Amino acid sequence: MTRLLEIGDLVTELSDGRDWMRAVDGTSLEVRRGETFCLVGESGSGKSVTALSVMGLLPYARHRHPAGSVRLFDDSEDSIELLGAREDALARVRGGRIGMIFQEPMTSLNPVMTIAEQLDEVLVLHRPEMDAEARQERIRSALAEVRIPDPQGRMREYPHRLSGGQRQRVMIAMALICEPALLIADEPTTALDVTVQAEILRLMRELQERRGMGLLFITHDFGVVAKIADRVGVMRHGRLVESAPVAEVLRRPQHEYTQQLIASLPERLPRLARREMRHRPLVEARDLSVHFPVRRGLLRRVVDHFRAVDGVSLDVHPGEVVALVGESGCGKTTLGRALLRLIEPTAGTIALEGQDITHLTGDAMRGLRRRMQVVFQDPGSSLNPRLPIATTLIEPMRVHGIGEDDDERRARAAALLERVEMPVDSLWRYPHEFSGGQRQRLAIARALVLEPRFVLCDEITSALDVSVQAGILKLLRRLVEEEGLGMLFITHNMGVVEYLADRIAVMHAGRIVERGRTADVLADPQDEYTRTLLAAVPRLDDLAA
Repeated sequence: MTRLLEIGDLVTELSDGRDWMRAVDGTSLEVRRGETFCLVGESGSGKSVTALSVMGLLPYARHRHPAGSVRLFDDSEDSIELLGAREDALARVRGGRIGMIFQEPMTSLNPVMTIAEQLDEVLVLHRPEMDAEARQERIRSALAEVRIPDPQGRMREYPHRLSGGQRQRVMIAMALICEPALLIADEPTTALDVTVQAEILRLMRELQERRGMGLLFITHDFGVVAKIADRVGVMRHGRLVESAPVAEVLRRPQHEYTQQLIASLPERLPRLARREMRHRPLVEARDLSVHFPVRRGLLRRVVDHFRAVDGVSLDVHPGEVVALVGESGCGKTTLGRALLRLIEPTAGTIALEGQDITHLTGDAMRGLRRRMQVVFQDPGSSLNPRLPIATTLIEPMRVHGIGEDDDERRARAAALLERVEMPVDSLWRYPHEFSGGQRQRLAIARALVLEPRFVLCDEITSALDVSVQAGILKLLRRLVEEEGLGMLFITHNMGVVEYLADRIAVMHAGRIVERGRTADVLADPQDEYTRTLLAAVPRLDDLAA
C-alpha cells in the first residue's frame, strides 16, 4: 500500500494566553491507502490535537508548530505540506481530499439548517462544476450509501429530528460526499449504543474498502481497535510510545503503558466471587409502569401514551450490584428515576426495605431520601461549580441532621474522601480543579455522605478512560462489599457488567426481556434481543487469528 499521510516529528504547542503547553511532542506516523490506522490513548494524550494539526483546525494565534511536518500525498506520490500552508490551500484540502468526523455530531451539524442544505454547502465549495440538480442527486445517493432510511425524505429534516446513530451517519455522508482520499474519525462511536456502534463500524469499513480510503481512527476503546484496525499507535503525554500491526500491539504489547491500558479493560480485571442473595430485598418494584402523554393538535389534547416503562418487576438486595442494560430509549433511566420517586409511576408499587413508598409525598418521602441516592453520568450534575467540595459534602448532612456540628460533619467528609481514595485537601478545592475521574469519585462521595442503603449509578463510567474506569469499578465493588449497599448500575458496557454485576436485567422497549445471574446470562442468553446486544459488543477476542 502506498503512503497517503506522513506525519514526521510533529510538535504542537497550545497557549492559554500566557504560557505554552506542549500537546504533541515529536510524533511520527504514516497512514497508507486502504488501511485503518488506530490512534489510541487516554484523555489528554494528544490524539485529537494531532488530528486537528493535520486539518489546520487549532485555535487561531493559540497554537504553534516549532518543528515537524505533515505531508499529504496524491496518486503520483507528489505531496503538499499542510503545516504552515495558506488558508485557501487548506480550505481546498478539508472536505475535498481529507474528510473528518467528530465525536458529537450535534456540535458539527447546524440545528437551523436541513440535512440537504448542510451537505449542499460542501458540494458548492468543493464541486463548483455541479449544478443544483446534480448536487441534489449526489446528496440523496450519499445518504442512501450510509443507509439512512428514506433518504429523499430525510434530506428535508433538521438534525434534532434524527436519532444519534442517524446523525452520525449524516456526518459520515458529509465527510465522504466529495470522495476524499483520507478520512479522520475522532471517537465517532463513543456516545452510541453497542448495536448502533457495530453498524457504524461495519459501514465505515465497507465504504473504506469500496473507495480505497486511508482511515485515521481515534479511539480509547481497544474492542473497536480489534475490530477495525490494521495498525495501531499508542499515545501518552503527546508521544507515540508504541506503533505496530494490530495483532502485535494487542497480543504482545511492548510498552509498559500499553500493557497497563489493556490490563485495565473490564474484561481483563480479576473476577470477584459472587454470593447468593438471601436477605430481604432493599428495593422492590412490582408491575411498575411509567407512561408519558402524547399531545397533538392546537389544543394539545392527549391522543396516546408513550410506555417508557411497561409492567417491570425488579428487586435489589443488600451487598449486590444489579446491572440494568439496554439501548438508548429502552426505559433504563426512567425506571431508575421512578424507583427513586424522582418520576411519578403510572401504575405498580415500589418498596424500600419493606415499606411501600409508591404514594409517599412531602416530609414522609423527604425523610427517606437519605436512604436512596443517585450518581449521574456527568458529575457536573451533582457538583455545584461555585461551591467548594466541603460545602457540597457538609450541606446535605446539615439538612438531614447528621453530626452534632460542622466540625463533626467536616471530619465525616474528610473520612469519606479517604474512602473514595481522594486527598483530604480536596475539601477546599472546586470541581473544575479535578480531572473527570476525580470528579466522579467526588460525586460518589456526594451520594454516600448521607449513608444510603440503595444507590443508583446511571452510566457513570461511560465517558472515562479505561484506567480511570477500572479504578472507579474497583472502588464501587469494594464499597458494595464493605458497606452492604444495594446498587442498580445502568450501563450499556458489557465488559463493565461482567466485572461488576452479580445479576443482570436486560431491558427493551420498556420491558425486561431477560434476567438472571450475570455469568449465566452472558454465557447462554435466552432472548433474541440479548443475543443481538452481546454479539454487537466489540472485544479484544474479535481480533482475527
